[in-house]
Amino acid sequence: MNKIPVTIPYFDSREAERINQVIQSGWVAQGPVVAEFEKAVAAHEKVGYGVATTSCTTALHLAMAAEGVGEGMEVIVPAFTFVATANAVVQTGAVPVLADIRRETYNIDADKVRSIINEGYVKQGNSLVNKETGNILWGIVPVHQFGLCCDITEINEIAREHKLKIIEDAACALGAKVGQTCQGGFGNTSCISFHPRKSITTGEGGMVLTDDGELAARMRELRTHGGTVSAEAREKGRGFLLPEFREAGYNYRMTDIQGAMGMAQMEKLDFIIGEKRRRADRYNQLIGEKLPELIVPHVPEGYYHTYQSYVCMLDCRKLGIDSVEDGGRYRNRLLERLEDAGIATRQGTHAVHMLGYYRDRFKYLPEDYPNAYACDRLSITLPLYVQMEEEDQVRVVGTIREIMDQM
Repeated sequence: MNKIPVTIPYFDSREAERINQVIQSGWVAQGPVVAEFEKAVAAHEKVGYGVATTSCTTALHLAMAAEGVGEGMEVIVPAFTFVATANAVVQTGAVPVLADIRRETYNIDADKVRSIINEGYVKQGNSLVNKETGNILWGIVPVHQFGLCCDITEINEIAREHKLKIIEDAACALGAKVGQTCQGGFGNTSCISFHPRKSITTGEGGMVLTDDGELAARMRELRTHGGTVSAEAREKGRGFLLPEFREAGYNYRMTDIQGAMGMAQMEKLDFIIGEKRRRADRYNQLIGEKLPELIVPHVPEGYYHTYQSYVCMLDCRKLGIDSVEDGGRYRNRLLERLEDAGIATRQGTHAVHMLGYYRDRFKYLPEDYPNAYACDRLSITLPLYVQMEEEDQVRVVGTIREIMDQM
């Protein structure tokens, strides 16, 4: 029987055609095609500027560096997110401060953010200072998890109230909306990913979106070693002298080969999202009929979920399981049996406080962030992609039902 992967990128002949054009041009490094791709993504998300990078991780780091995150500072991030969110903070020299999430959305809990600020920080001048460490709270990096925007209205309100900054980790959320506002349109810098598991891909790649032209220009310098003139601009003029380097920057440049793939993918973005949403609805129906032990993704009213991943949860109560630990062991056995049956699955993502570096450095315990811990142990990502046939979805749900009946 054919194996069902957790995801497959959606390609047609356009990717090869566009990439071949770049190869034939002789210009394969960052250049005019990347610039075209930046404009296309920014226009789709109704944002002024896009700054392409090598990944969403480097996009996050670039945005943080450009906005002044550094040593002696702290940044609030969700406790349930891919490790890159916290790692980007660490790479600046700042300290990530974890906030628990809401189980039903997998997104940061604004009430927990308020509690962290009110209980852990004191106002000194225009800054919030940690009562124990003396570090300044720079701001918040909320995540739009799995293609669903977080409660960004409340997070923005907290930031305004306390004069904090926000960078949105929208790695999974290209195309996601609240009402008619696209991610990236909530008044903050945001960062997206083009990893192969995302809605569209450039192989690896990321982008910072912003309405701030000066910030975009600064990030373009920083991503090119801090150089004041791009290679493309030098090529158009008398480029025999190297540019000035006013500060130590990074090499976070996307190639025109990747940009060409991105342009072909952007032509299909709305179709891809629409097809994934249709299949997500079908999963909801099938699970509702056959698997009451699974909790399907929750979408608040007015939110537009892009389903970068279809992530559901085990319902321990309906399974007669008494603890998250026992539920986690059950989940792992289930995923192992599904792998044996030719169906690839994943846990949703990490509880950051249970990962070795963070657990050891900050001495975290599982109960410190109970919702993140539960989602780490009980979440299941089901296969979802454009090429997936309805019988594949029936097979996935039916196989889960068979395995659960035997466990």
